[in-house]
Amino acid sequence: MKCRFCKSELHHVFIDLINSPASNSFLKEAELNEPEVYYPLKVYTCHKCFLVQIDEYKKSGNIFNNEYVYFSSFSKSWLRHASDYCEMMTKRFNLNRSNQVIELASNDGYLLQYFQQLGIPVLGIEPILNTATVAIEKGIDTVVDFFGTRLAHNLAQKNKFADVLLGNNVLAHVPDIIDFVAGMKIILKKGGVITMEFPHLMKLVDNNQFDTIYHEHFSYLSFGTVKQIFESQQLELFDVEELPTHGGSLRIFAKHQNDAAHPITASVTRLLLIERQKGLDTLDYYKNFSSRAADIKLDIVSFLVDQKRANKKVAAYGAAAKGNTLLNYCGVKNDLVSYVADANPNKQQKYLPGSHVPVVNEEMLRQQKPDFVIIFPWNLQEEITAQ
Repeated sequence: MKCRFCKSELHHVFIDLINSPASNSFLKEAELNEPEVYYPLKVYTCHKCFLVQIDEYKKSGNIFNNEYVYFSSFSKSWLRHASDYCEMMTKRFNLNRSNQVIELASNDGYLLQYFQQLGIPVLGIEPILNTATVAIEKGIDTVVDFFGTRLAHNLAQKNKFADVLLGNNVLAHVPDIIDFVAGMKIILKKGGVITMEFPHLMKLVDNNQFDTIYHEHFSYLSFGTVKQIFESQQLELFDVEELPTHGGSLRIFAKHQNDAAHPITASVTRLLLIERQKGLDTLDYYKNFSSRAADIKLDIVSFLVDQKRANKKVAAYGAAAKGNTLLNYCGVKNDLVSYVADANPNKQQKYLPGSHVPVVNEEMLRQQKPDFVIIFPWNLQEEITAQ
């Protein structure tokens, strides 16, 4: 296997989470007795560019099908995050009715609705039909397609160019990250701005967030590696913000190279220095990750077995992809975790892939009052505990 960016041969395993079904391939009751497809979940570190990446066993068209169950609008904290972003961008870059905002992986219109309320023209690009349909019903112009250079050329022919081109938690999801970034350059106006948000690899490693690894995430990104990828397509990072979302994320700001309208901020130099001092550009930084994840696996299994022997009931909240990675890596089934409650009706009355833990509505927690509740989407802990 070769690196998706620099094409070097990959030899260094970052972590091997063995086998797992795709994290969002929820099952209906009738499917429980049918065979399930498991895919290897092995992640490599490139010794040259330090792009951490999964071996692409499962094709993106199979993962992101027309029945994708993740809808961004079911998280109140994520909606606040989106609203705050729209206000910040509007003020910082003086956006108005003459500007065009384009979002890649716009999901159900959770973010573009706020730009629309401000009177700013928007266009969503979303490959999943059922989530795109919700956005269209909100009156948000949406193209149902995967983004890359092919679609970018089509949009350019229709004179669809972006003053602001954004994507939240999509950069890690694309199998061909070079084609994706090249497409962004094509439809970015002269003087335009790209913002991308993605989980920061440094936080994943430092805080042992192995459960954020699943087949839908093809890449795990440091700031330094993303800078190299954008520069390869004549795009330049001019600012970066560290965010608390998803256990620690980055919001990068990019422009066309030689665009003097957006000077490079001190934040860029500062974060590059932090990553270098931590050793993200050395293989040693990535070496002990597997053993640390194995320690957590043993602790979790021991805890669940102890509760089972004590006749305690353990349930979970949030049928998130994180939870599926955790359960399948630990080999936990529905005999140790009775059910998982979730606010999303598209997940309710279905079963988690692999573990077959049933997904129920939130009222079940209130009625049954289990002894323990495991929060799978721990990045939303404050929002969930408040509920």
